[in-house]
Amino acid sequence: MLFDTLVEYYAKLEATTKRLEMTDILTELFTKSDAEEIDKIIYLTQGKIHPDWKGEPEIGMAEKMVIETLVKVTGLKKAKVTSLVSELGDIGLVAEETKRGKKQGNLFARQLSVTDIYYGLDEIARKSGTGSSKQKMEALGGLISDSSPLGARYLARMVVGKLRLGIGDMTILDALSQAHTGSKDARGVLERAYNQSSDLGLVAKTLEEDGLEGIENFHVRVGSPIRVMAAQRLSTSEEIIEKLEGHCSAEYKLDGERFQIHKDGETVNIFSRRLENITHMYPDAVKFTQEHVKVKDAIIEGEAVAYDPDTGKDLPFQTLMQRRRKYKIEEMMKKIPVRVYLFDCLYADGEDLTLTAYPKRIAALEKITDQKDYFKLVERFETSDPEELDRFFQQSIEDGTEGLVVKSTGEESIYRAGARSWLWVKLKRSYQSKMEDHVDLVIVGAFHGRGRRAGTYGALLVAAYDPKKDIYRSVCKVGTGLTDENLEQIPKTLEPYRLDHRHARVDSLMEAEIWFEPVVVMEVLGDELTLSPNHTAAFNEIREGSGLAIRFPRFTRWRDDKSAEETTTVQELLDMYSAQLKTLG
Repeated sequence: MLFDTLVEYYAKLEATTKRLEMTDILTELFTKSDAEEIDKIIYLTQGKIHPDWKGEPEIGMAEKMVIETLVKVTGLKKAKVTSLVSELGDIGLVAEETKRGKKQGNLFARQLSVTDIYYGLDEIARKSGTGSSKQKMEALGGLISDSSPLGARYLARMVVGKLRLGIGDMTILDALSQAHTGSKDARGVLERAYNQSSDLGLVAKTLEEDGLEGIENFHVRVGSPIRVMAAQRLSTSEEIIEKLEGHCSAEYKLDGERFQIHKDGETVNIFSRRLENITHMYPDAVKFTQEHVKVKDAIIEGEAVAYDPDTGKDLPFQTLMQRRRKYKIEEMMKKIPVRVYLFDCLYADGEDLTLTAYPKRIAALEKITDQKDYFKLVERFETSDPEELDRFFQQSIEDGTEGLVVKSTGEESIYRAGARSWLWVKLKRSYQSKMEDHVDLVIVGAFHGRGRRAGTYGALLVAAYDPKKDIYRSVCKVGTGLTDENLEQIPKTLEPYRLDHRHARVDSLMEAEIWFEPVVVMEVLGDELTLSPNHTAAFNEIREGSGLAIRFPRFTRWRDDKSAEETTTVQELLDMYSAQLKTLG
């Protein structure tokens, strides 16, 4: 496929905000793709070269490097290109404009294929060391010189990480299903393969090469992170045990960082819940795994919790986050050591356990681990009695945890990768009255500050995730709880995701003064959930013309460990609102 053909589809995608239209456009694109290029088309459309978890080099070019490149390619003065950047506000449109304005008989020397562009960008990403900036610009210049003006638009956006077509993973899966089966009916089996591999390109390539049979036979691979299973929430022990059909296993809910550990011989990789490879940040956890996991290959899940080496007391999540760094890791490891509490086994000795019941997975975890104080199974308790569950809950609070994660033990209790399932239910102390539980919401917009906050943002528009529609629905504006340091840093943090229009996957009745791509997640605490005509979460589901909003919301912390699709869902807000009504009588 020619790159020009691909970018024509990108232009169509950019021209619509309707998900169904996007799905149809992608369906047509995928129908024209073959097995050799489909994975590359998927990655490029996601704005990347490889799945994030592979830890491969990113393209990493600053806008000023693209400006220098355009100056050399077009022969224009730097002042002219810089002026266009200020005028158009989009480096992609500047690249397109300068290419159209270049005086030459042939606008591009040769027609580049998608594969040419893919490997060209991969080569740019891999250039490092002394002189690499110049080499990157020369390589990009060659690609832009051979590109059409429209191709230059999307190339420039790709290299600075601002492609932003507004396409979610589920939209891509719907389009793959339609392209190969004529309907969305195969979406479920495709989604399972994606959940097992966290690699949309691999799923698409497998579908292209082996058909649906290949997808149905898709299996877990050590080294490829499995998208994590998440819990729902309920307010009381009685409700939980009833929901879990009379029997459950309860585990301490710890205030740490969730790990997915992959062991292949002596090679250990650790992935965060966002599927980032964070192995280098936890050399101690790597050593624990090598020494205390007694099988050659395994995928296990757990929680890393920081502790005070003098008192042995577990420390809060914020302390652990000091371990997230590129340098002086060994020094920080000694200053802030961790314990790893294990709670699931997804693969061991060649056997995929994700489709087996929870009790079998726990038995496998106990069998393959040599437990120590710093590497052991999390505290757990099985019961059918709500009063016993309440006592265990109180014990967990006394021991300094956040509460419990209560799990089904029935035959259906498989590991539902990538899903928020009623097989796992959270019970936290703060659920016991009104809305004193924290929620995780993604920033989708902002409003300019006034008075003391002039020059920064006065409030942030935040949203919850609606997995049924694969969009984000507004919940509230947050302006309280932000420190002066937060207010200074927020514009810098959000700038890479700034848009000149509402993102295609954002549903909001409010018109923000600034819009953002839904990427940055914050934790929010409010007084209660209330009905509101101004917000779209659960709109019309409780009362006609109203959605759910958070009353008196305040920022509590950043959730860098969570992706936008792991934010609190609209259904969770509905469940919390129902529980709140019961509490209020």
